[in-house]
Amino acid sequence: MAVAIRLRREGVRNAPHYKIVVADQRKKRDGKFIEILGTYDPMKEGENFRINLERADYWVGVGARPSQTVGSIINKARKLAA
Repeated sequence: MAVAIRLRREGVRNAPHYKIVVADQRKKRDGKFIEILGTYDPMKEGENFRINLERADYWVGVGARPSQTVGSIINKARKLAA
């Protein structure tokens, strides 16, 4: 099973917010997922994300591929944690 770490869109038109989820790569963007890792709010200034780095590292370690946006969020979170 190909697993991806990606954004799941929520919110309303013109005011989106996203959940960072682990999902089967073949499922729909907003469909069934395995686990929620955090949130991302692009409308907010400053630190606009929350992510559980331990679980993200676990999933990357077992072969999950983060999307480009989620990859940059993980890198930012690692810099803030250090």
